[in-house]
Amino acid sequence: MGKIKPISSDFADLAFRILFCLIFIALGGEHVFKDDLIQRLMPVWVPFPKLVSLACGLVLLSGGALIALGYKLRFAAILLGSFLVVVTALVHGPALANAPDFIGPENEWLWQILQRSNYVKNICLLGVCLLLLNYTPGKWSLHAIIERRESGDASD
Repeated sequence: MGKIKPISSDFADLAFRILFCLIFIALGGEHVFKDDLIQRLMPVWVPFPKLVSLACGLVLLSGGALIALGYKLRFAAILLGSFLVVVTALVHGPALANAPDFIGPENEWLWQILQRSNYVKNICLLGVCLLLLNYTPGKWSLHAIIERRESGDASD
């Protein structure tokens, strides 16, 4: 039986960046294009919910796109990491203690599961953002393409 060949680090990098940023791009698109449910779930203290939702969507789309492209990863990690800290602390944390009025007592368990899941998910995503602060993307990234062009290296 032959030895299993590992996948290339460049392919793994591309897959990592695309898979990681999907949640940000998908949620960002939802905030920008169809945020009815998001606005309904926003805490009542959020001013101008439509504007806040649009701003959140643009942050998520921008950060996710930069990571997918493999460009300005440090900036994208700071942008998304900051967003995660704020949303986790101001929205999902307090929501663990208080369900909105439209969530009846019979559905409060589901609200709790949703908020705990979002809270822990955001902490995990924040961990990856911290890793990205010092991460150099592989050769299938915009960062690497620009570096090759600037150095005059046109190979692969």
